[in-house]
Amino acid sequence: MKKLVFFWGMSGIIFILIFAIYRLAPMAIALKDIPLGLFHWATLLFSLIYMAYAEGYKGFFLSFAPRAAVRAHYLAKNPRVLHIIFAPLFCMGFIHATRKRKLISFGLTVTIMGFVMAVRYLPQPWRGILDAGVVVGLTLGCFSILYFCYVIFSDPERISISADVPLKQTP
Repeated sequence: MKKLVFFWGMSGIIFILIFAIYRLAPMAIALKDIPLGLFHWATLLFSLIYMAYAEGYKGFFLSFAPRAAVRAHYLAKNPRVLHIIFAPLFCMGFIHATRKRKLISFGLTVTIMGFVMAVRYLPQPWRGILDAGVVVGLTLGCFSILYFCYVIFSDPERISISADVPLKQTP
């Protein structure tokens, strides 16, 4: 049962990321039909490298993925019905988290939604260039999550990041 709870939390996150990749990839793929100048190619290369580093490595690999895996591991060991039902949200730090973690999770989500809405109004090739970078970052994020799922199952002590759950209060 514990593995099922863990799997539900982490697969829910991966599903959300894959859905975002699915929605963004067509705009990036559409770049092949648009003649690009040297500046466009340079911007595309920068977008791919920057998003691989900033989103894929720094955002996902160093922060989000290990914390989500640790939170999923915590949930599997400390199950509560509502937390299990909303396990993906639990793993992302939206529920049963410290005040700081909730503020970061909600703040980051609102910021990302703002960027998504703003980028929708960009014309091609600029939208495709930005979306290509985001697709790379999200793809690396999915692989980071899978990697930390493996790590948490093989040696949970290897991940020293906090689960950011509220401290238990004594009666």
